[in-house]
Amino acid sequence: MSMANREISVNIPGDLDPVYSNRIQIAYKEDEFTFLFLHEIPGANQARAKAIVSISPRHAKNLVEVLAKSVADYEQKFGKLTTPEAAPHQESNVTIRGYS
Repeated sequence: MSMANREISVNIPGDLDPVYSNRIQIAYKEDEFTFLFLHEIPGANQARAKAIVSISPRHAKNLVEVLAKSVADYEQKFGKLTTPEAAPHQESNVTIRGYS
């Protein structure tokens, strides 16, 4: 049975607070990908870590596929997303680095 067809009951604790992230750092090693979700404070040149999530490489690949489908569905419903070109001094809001 594929994961897409499997329904599971999800228990979301009442005290679980949602977080907002506008920057992400992704690190990986042989057996895991780690996502550090950050909230970058505009004009302050600093960011606050909001969540750290580690997943297996297989789940990372599944995430890419599910996210691509979700973005395509979103664009079909709300219109094409465009990403503004970063200014020469400005980094992308995704930092990717490997670690061992």
